[in-house]
Amino acid sequence: MTPWLLAAGVLLVGATPVAALQVVYPPDGHQTTAPQIFLIGTHNPSEPVRVNGQVIVRSPAGHFAPSIPLVLGDNRVQIQAGTQTLTLHIRRTLPPGQATPLVPAVDVAALPGEPLCFQAALPPTEGVKLRLGQWQTELFPIPTMPPLGNDAVLINPPDNSPVTNNTKYQGCLRIGQPGDWGHPELIYGSQTWRSPGRVRILDHNRFEVATLTEEGIARTGPSTDYSRLTPLPAGTQDQVIAQTGEWVQLRYGGWLHRRHLTTHVTTDAPQAILRGVRSRLGRDWTEIHFPLTTPIPIAIHQEPGVVHLTLWHTTAQTDTIRLDDGAAVHTFTWQQTHPGQIRYSFYLRTDQAWGYRVHYQDNVLILALRHPPPLAANSLKGIKILLDPGHGGNEDLGALGPDGTPEKQVNLRMSLLLAERLRHRGAEVILTRTTDADVGLAERVRLIQTQEPHLALSIHYNALPDAGDAWGTQGIGTFWYHQQSHDLAVFLHHYLTQKSQRPSYGIFWNNLALTRPTVCPAVLLELGFMIHPQEFEWIMNSQAQIQLAQTLAQGIEAWLRQSRLKGTSIN
Repeated sequence: MTPWLLAAGVLLVGATPVAALQVVYPPDGHQTTAPQIFLIGTHNPSEPVRVNGQVIVRSPAGHFAPSIPLVLGDNRVQIQAGTQTLTLHIRRTLPPGQATPLVPAVDVAALPGEPLCFQAALPPTEGVKLRLGQWQTELFPIPTMPPLGNDAVLINPPDNSPVTNNTKYQGCLRIGQPGDWGHPELIYGSQTWRSPGRVRILDHNRFEVATLTEEGIARTGPSTDYSRLTPLPAGTQDQVIAQTGEWVQLRYGGWLHRRHLTTHVTTDAPQAILRGVRSRLGRDWTEIHFPLTTPIPIAIHQEPGVVHLTLWHTTAQTDTIRLDDGAAVHTFTWQQTHPGQIRYSFYLRTDQAWGYRVHYQDNVLILALRHPPPLAANSLKGIKILLDPGHGGNEDLGALGPDGTPEKQVNLRMSLLLAERLRHRGAEVILTRTTDADVGLAERVRLIQTQEPHLALSIHYNALPDAGDAWGTQGIGTFWYHQQSHDLAVFLHHYLTQKSQRPSYGIFWNNLALTRPTVCPAVLLELGFMIHPQEFEWIMNSQAQIQLAQTLAQGIEAWLRQSRLKGTSIN
């Protein structure tokens, strides 16, 4: 997987033990915020290896992965074997705090009367105030929570190291008068700090309306640290109700970066009327057309056997809907859930959804739902499967095994073995790379969206963040994002761990680029840990690789037959 162990410039050797003492991670001069770090390397198994004077445990082939504690500041780590000594200098720092004491420190905007909240990270002090034009408010201390970042889910125990020695203060203002009110000032003790950002209160009689020039990634807050929402199709229009730096919030709730949109000023906020809805049946897709007076924001939510479409700022004037009986949809319902909000629910013929697409064609929203794939009785003929060997190229090595073997190499080997076995079963197989090539994430995703396979699997081997326990963590991990991919992820995970008798690292919902495509079920498989000394030996065993590829091919066919037979006949 994973970009935590991208080590360029490391001498790569084969999978057999080497006589010379070798540490492939971390590099000398490494800097981290973790309270501990693991050392990944190898040495001749006949000779003991000491870290800071203590003999460490190794695998039969001589690989090691001990974790050592780190103090804040500089840490000197000495690795010694026989006459060989390596010294690493590792610096532990606190996680980066705010670049300025006041947040936000960028231009912000809000509607009249909406709360404008500010936070300050300061040494403990009394009388912290915020001044903005003619308004002033006090900032009060707020409780600080332990830093449970997303990486904490992937390691055990989580990193609960302190984030900062400062105290957080917060206060809010509500300003009813539109206008540009200049720069907020933070006043504490005898000091005054003037924010470089300005505060603007929007005019509720003159609306700034955004139009998306391309598909926009909507988020729950004004940065990429916030969770994704349903992407908004190009052409979507909505009122801007807030701004933080280059991010704007639309009236329906989502935040988008300005690079996705253009804006204009008007006296009317976008509203839409929806009348007749019709469908069109194709060979592989059922298209449902929603003619709107204005292209408005949408959201798609999946549940087992159901696809929900929500339309904001829309009023129904619908008396007739045409949805012919087809391969994808069994029936549907709709309701005006709130004034200005409509929800359509499409009930599929099976619990398993096979993919969807959504876009605007002028003012017509087109939602396409994919039909279940054809499946012959004795082969996978007619089934298209995309395999993505993770990483690749000179710069994107992936994780490194103890002897320096890069993950990209094993990903490709396993993908080629799996492709051979799937083709033997009659499937059409597409690979995002067949050589050690650098293929960007966007290109891999584009291949899935344009090739429209029935399944997409991204093949990886795993690593951990610095604070993880490399020796104590192993096993197969499976990652999914859309609900249509959940059953595939669970089935393959249990099939692989049970049939191959491998440990389970876990099944994770995770917002990864290769799990986000919507046209088919897509999962990312972590087939073992490159950094676990003994599991690495299994990973590099050629017979084990062949057996794992065979088991995975069997699991894919078993899932297809199970899912395809849940209510539809075999063609």
